[in-house]
Amino acid sequence: MLVPKLFTTLKTYTRAQFGADLTAGLIVGVVALPLAIAFAIASGVTPDRGLYTAVIAGLIISALGGSRVQIGGPTGAFVVIVYGIVQKYGVDGLLVATIMAGLLLIVFGLARLGGAIKFIPFPVVTGFTSGIALILIVQQLRDVFGLQMAKAPPDVIERVTAYAANWRSINLNAVALSCATLLILWAWPKLSHKIPSPFVALIVTTVAAYLLRLPVETIFSRFGDIQAGFPRLSLPSVSLSQGRELVGPALTIAALGAVESLLSAVVSDGMIGGRHRSNMELVAQGVANVVTPLFGGIPATGAIARTATNVKSGGRTPVAGIVHALTLLIITLFFGRLAGVIPLATLAAIVLWVAYRMAEWRVFKNELSAPKSDAIVMVVTFLLTVLVDLTTGIGVGMVLAAFLFMKRMAEVTNVTLVSREIQDTSPSVDHSGAIYRRKVPPGVEVYEINGPFFFGAAEKFKDTLSEVSKKPKVLIMRMRHVPAIDSTAMHALRDLVRRTRKDRTLVLLSDVHSQPLIALERSGLLEELGAGCLYGNIDEALAAARTHLGLPAEEPPTAIPA
Repeated sequence: MLVPKLFTTLKTYTRAQFGADLTAGLIVGVVALPLAIAFAIASGVTPDRGLYTAVIAGLIISALGGSRVQIGGPTGAFVVIVYGIVQKYGVDGLLVATIMAGLLLIVFGLARLGGAIKFIPFPVVTGFTSGIALILIVQQLRDVFGLQMAKAPPDVIERVTAYAANWRSINLNAVALSCATLLILWAWPKLSHKIPSPFVALIVTTVAAYLLRLPVETIFSRFGDIQAGFPRLSLPSVSLSQGRELVGPALTIAALGAVESLLSAVVSDGMIGGRHRSNMELVAQGVANVVTPLFGGIPATGAIARTATNVKSGGRTPVAGIVHALTLLIITLFFGRLAGVIPLATLAAIVLWVAYRMAEWRVFKNELSAPKSDAIVMVVTFLLTVLVDLTTGIGVGMVLAAFLFMKRMAEVTNVTLVSREIQDTSPSVDHSGAIYRRKVPPGVEVYEINGPFFFGAAEKFKDTLSEVSKKPKVLIMRMRHVPAIDSTAMHALRDLVRRTRKDRTLVLLSDVHSQPLIALERSGLLEELGAGCLYGNIDEALAAARTHLGLPAEEPPTAIPA
């Protein structure tokens, strides 16, 4: 249902709920302030772009979204993608890629693909997320240690090599601020939950650095003054060739934005006992990522940490998210210039903490002991994400997971020759629980297919049938355990029919389910088999085989007490 949750919740909105939403929105706005600035700097853009994103995207996602409590804005998962795009295509390239991703998200939502996101395998998500976290950690080490470098390479290996070459320029004051920030982030939640730990760490370390006049790099020293005002509407431009090259990054932004936003919505559903509208959420994310770049913003999506903070603070409707965006807007307009004194070491430590928590290393470690195929998918996705790029990592991970899944499905699908005596324990045959035995007459072969009959199992089907040395007069294909069939399998079945027809073998089908039956009818294979080829159960098929061979009907089966 493409109706924003805001419209639904306002029907029963109360003054008490507004008070709770107002408090939650103010708290989340304070939490989002350092994160928006930190993620923007880590992404290779100016800090004001992070604030614009948190304000505009946060407002749109809350107003149009399909979740009651989702908080949108820049997130750590996007940092690696954004940084790579900025380094290769510049800021305009990033803005165009974000708009393209937003349009894709809108299409995903309108096409009702919100439920399809759940089909992304868990090992791919784990490997991809852990890879992003590791890259993010490596990126922050420059400011955590205060290294004096003109420019850090985007590649992880090259960046680590550059760090090693500049290790003598370590600023111990920056290291001390980073350690103090991490200590506050770890210890403050044990003391109080009323004031968010990132905000406490930001205030304490910034004031300490300012009063002690520590020689560390700040936002002002690297970027100059933050523009204390609302951005102007502007249209980014790139060449046609660059536009084509940006399709891949745009797909990555769209896929990651969809996965992270819906994952956040699912988590928040569990916290409030609600149910989000996945397609509406995708549309809202798309609109946010189309509009925000027009004002200089970067990619945005649902932020799990800020959403959880919103829920824990009492937020229960999208009004809390709107208040959060307005809070950030007021801070940007009236206090933006004060952010210039914030040490970059503090912001880097905050991002480092977010990346560490995002990685879920325990989950990664546990997945290594999962089935070998799943562990391989996770490790390959992780390594490609870190060593090549994110697009390659998630793309290869998905393809590899799909191939391994098809291999497993092909292994569980088998084609077997039924013995001369068929035993059936199906309750539908005998409600008393007796076992019926059916004798297969001479000149008749019965093959049973078990499992999905698709292209992965088609070769196994051909190999099994090719082992038949004698040429039966009647060949019965029993398909009671075939839930689905695809065109490759039907082609193999058609080849069997045409080959056996040369030997004057009659092919009969029994126990065919609805999906295979519809597929066989549409393909014309039933017509090719001829009238009287399809039977509802094995008894009817065996009776037809005896009639074809001129044999007497079988005596009633003997019931043997179970």
